[in-house]
Amino acid sequence: MNIKKTQSFITENAIYIVLVVLVIAIAVYDPNFIGFNTLRDILIQSSTRVIIALGVAFILITGGTDLSAGRMVGLTAVISASMLQDPDYARRFFPDLPQLSLFIPILIAIFVGVIFGLINGVIVSKFKVPPFIATLGTMVAIYGINSLYFDTEPNNSQPIGGLRDDFTTLGSGSFGKGDLSLPYIVIFAVAICFIVWVMFNKTRLGKNMYAIGGNMQAAKVSGINVMLTLIIIYSIAGALYGTAGVLEAARTGGATNNYGNMYELDAIAACVVGGVSTTGGIGTVPGVMAGVLIFTVINYGLTFIGVGPYWQQIIKGAIIVTAVAFDMRKYAAKR
Repeated sequence: MNIKKTQSFITENAIYIVLVVLVIAIAVYDPNFIGFNTLRDILIQSSTRVIIALGVAFILITGGTDLSAGRMVGLTAVISASMLQDPDYARRFFPDLPQLSLFIPILIAIFVGVIFGLINGVIVSKFKVPPFIATLGTMVAIYGINSLYFDTEPNNSQPIGGLRDDFTTLGSGSFGKGDLSLPYIVIFAVAICFIVWVMFNKTRLGKNMYAIGGNMQAAKVSGINVMLTLIIIYSIAGALYGTAGVLEAARTGGATNNYGNMYELDAIAACVVGGVSTTGGIGTVPGVMAGVLIFTVINYGLTFIGVGPYWQQIIKGAIIVTAVAFDMRKYAAKR
């Protein structure tokens, strides 16, 4: 009986066990890894990634996938950055644009994310295009749109810089000073995680989302408006990508049309490692958060101890494959 309980505990908490083991292993190799400064850096790097991963989690739980997430992040980063440059900056994207309220460009960028998310939702739910194909198409289209916008006169595809201090503070500012300071971007990420947790667990939309992912036909029979639910879910995901794009531009102090490249794959990997089922119907916010932290710890920790980027990719790939295999094994056992 105790063996079964132990096995059950390990199965249910494997993601957290892996995270703790990773931290301990890196700390044993280099004790300097343990410190508030390291924790702060890891949380900052994880903040925008977890917001993207939460958007992807919405889609994965319904049984779909979203390959356009990264390109939406890039487009919204460019849009927000292009309208929030310092008035005295020499190479402004819009030379004659008056200084806008901070929130106007941010809301515009997020709204653009919602629109493209809605488009994804309509293509998938109304026209019955498989999510992989639908979002692959919009991924390519969004990158083209972003590149055309980025190449307009007088910018001509030059990196967007000179961002206003009130904007970059969102990504680099913090409460307090020193190692014990609490970055604003981490607060935003935690708040969004809480909101998404409430949506997953305490709303009808969340219940419908899990029902659709578990069995779409049964969800239809039970009276769930599957098409409307999917459109709303894809739109929410777009809003999360837009928010992440804005914060990424603020964090880095600039933007180019290549921002967000391959972010969707990191987000999908973090979700899968965090226990979001590739077959739909299963996934939690804490799991997604842990998945993102694991990959951030891998990237930051292995770089910290001098492991090369190619070895990091090999390790990440092995973890992803193992997580998917473990997920499929659990799914097969429940059938």
